[in-house]
Amino acid sequence: MPKDQLNMRTAICLLALLDLPVQKKWNDAKNPMLGIRAILDFAREKFSTNYAENTRESVRKFSVKQLVLAGILKHNPDDPVRAVNSSKNCYQIEDQTLTLLRQYGSMAWKASLKTYLASRETLVAKYACARDLKRIPVKVKGRQKIKISPGKHSDLIRSIIDDFGSIFVPGGELVYVGETGTKWGYFDNKLLTSLGVNVEQHGKMPDIIFYFREKNWLILVEAVVSGGPIDGGRREELIELFKDVNSRLVFVTAFPDRGEVFRKFLEMVAWETEVWCASDPSHLIHFNGEHFLES
Repeated sequence: MPKDQLNMRTAICLLALLDLPVQKKWNDAKNPMLGIRAILDFAREKFSTNYAENTRESVRKFSVKQLVLAGILKHNPDDPVRAVNSSKNCYQIEDQTLTLLRQYGSMAWKASLKTYLASRETLVAKYACARDLKRIPVKVKGRQKIKISPGKHSDLIRSIIDDFGSIFVPGGELVYVGETGTKWGYFDNKLLTSLGVNVEQHGKMPDIIFYFREKNWLILVEAVVSGGPIDGGRREELIELFKDVNSRLVFVTAFPDRGEVFRKFLEMVAWETEVWCASDPSHLIHFNGEHFLES
């Protein structure tokens, strides 16, 4: 493992996914499927290590994700196409790794470890290929394509690019696509910079940004399948983030349809923004204000 993962946090994550508290021996290791919440509970209950709720993302990104990339853990073995932002995301120890670690401390350990390490690079490459096959290609500019993780959120992202973009931003330029599976799905670094956007602040970015050069509009789109819409607070946050941009800002909240999620968040949507539903791609719901996004 890289040096940054040689720490107590990653060790406890591994022990949680082996169900190995202090009193158990290595040959008692098991392979439960656990989410991040269950891993944090294990740390607190079995090792008296209390990780704050706001550290969940750090545990996922800097420990669990690295173990997955190394082929030590499997991500969503019960449902490989589960959306990466699903609350049901879980992890499980990889079968060969479980067999190996059960031998730790035994006479067979050194020989088994040597055999295991000899096959690691091939196995990691195989897992990386399998994960890539599950990603959905989306055409973004000319013949260029990006791949996004499967799931409802990604389906909506694709609809925004293909349908919303062609109808309401004809001839527009796709500037940015956030991606739940990677730090950046797509971004036009040169165009972002020329518009005055600080790309280092990508954590606050909306899901998709279009630039409508003809009208000098920067269209900021949030895709909502579980999280919140562009409400008053989020609108002000985006205004602050793009305060150095000379283009007019247009705010759009996108939903898959006018079903349960739409009804849940509708009263939260900020004034002077637009709402678009993928199920009715040629229509917009305009929340009264100074501007209106015309087709």
